[in-house]
Amino acid sequence: MKNLMRHYRLRLLRKKWQVRTLLRRKDLRQVQLGQNARKSGGIFLFSTMRNENQRLPYFLEYYRKLGVEQFFIVDNGSTDGTFEYLQAQPDVSLWHSEASYKRAKFGVLWLNSLLNEFGHNHWCLVVDVDELLVYPHHDTRPLPALTQWLDAGKITSFSAMLLDMYAKTPQDCARGEDPLKVLGYFDAGNYTMRRNTRFTELWIQGGPRQRLFFANRPAKAPALNKIPLIKWRKHFVYISSTHLLLPRSLNQTYERISGERICGALLHTKFLPDLQARAAEELARGQHYNNSAEYRAYSENKDAFDKIWTPHSTRYSDWQQLERLGLISLGGWP
Repeated sequence: MKNLMRHYRLRLLRKKWQVRTLLRRKDLRQVQLGQNARKSGGIFLFSTMRNENQRLPYFLEYYRKLGVEQFFIVDNGSTDGTFEYLQAQPDVSLWHSEASYKRAKFGVLWLNSLLNEFGHNHWCLVVDVDELLVYPHHDTRPLPALTQWLDAGKITSFSAMLLDMYAKTPQDCARGEDPLKVLGYFDAGNYTMRRNTRFTELWIQGGPRQRLFFANRPAKAPALNKIPLIKWRKHFVYISSTHLLLPRSLNQTYERISGERICGALLHTKFLPDLQARAAEELARGQHYNNSAEYRAYSENKDAFDKIWTPHSTRYSDWQQLERLGLISLGGWP
């Protein structure tokens, strides 16, 4: 009986998020449909962004090389040329909105809407513009090879731990440049994991943001568990960025009956020198999760940026290194 009630409550929650998704669809103004927007099959990428013109050229290049055929992007009131740059890309389907990012559950409801309309029965990648996906063999096997293998194993969701990247000393990154040439270090350890019994996901925290900005309240540190790649169906919903999905079976991404499932990492390139200025702007806008607590922590602890690198920091080399450290898993992929 207890399990039945839990199942019923989760089903009601999913319906609630589906209704919210429908209500927020009106926020979006379609600007253009890209050349492959209605294609059957292929890898689609979905993202929402604001003022990311600096990062966009490399972001698009990186994911095109991985095998993404179409980008579905919501521009939330950019003023730095992001909108105009995206509009000039033939493989970008573009929407614009001046509506509240916060009311759209931090963009989740907008992306749910586009996923339902365009992503049904596609493998869909849902990432932020400062997230670069790596996975076993990503340097030699593009995303279609990975998704074909996932299909063969009847795996419908793929997890990737968010790995914060940072520099030894602050350095600017030129527009279109690979940010990993500047942000070459990460924390190899100091991560905690716990099981959320309600949604069954593995909640991961730690890394430089926890040790520098949330040292006195580690439980409030940003979550690092994400599910960015999924074989989408119209009855699915993201409910907390890409940390959580319903139905909750989609959150069971790490274990299987015989060993670990395959998983990757999202190399998080947030820690560029412009972060402090961006934090001040976003804190003033007040459009982010938990009353913009993360950006508040950045603004209140400016000295911490000079301490992000330590002698214990690890220089990034390749996916094999992450696999040896236990941060990603081959999961049986030969």
